[in-house]
Amino acid sequence: MFYCVYILRCSDNRIYIGCTKNVKDRMLRHQKGQIRFTSLRLPVELVSCVFFRDQYSAFSFEKYLKTGSGRAFLKKHLM
Repeated sequence: MFYCVYILRCSDNRIYIGCTKNVKDRMLRHQKGQIRFTSLRLPVELVSCVFFRDQYSAFSFEKYLKTGSGRAFLKKHLM
């Protein structure tokens, strides 16, 4: 089982960072407006996915990306 940290760009150019076991299902939920943060910012575009073998590593990376240095990392390497 893999865990994915994914990055979305919303229609208002805001970035959404999330973590899931099922990227396909989560993207469908975003596109249907079922995720509160992105529901008013549709459409969303998948910018990047990073896969991890364990949940702890995935959630740690997601948490890091939501920090100031993590945002800088995003701009430099993934966007």
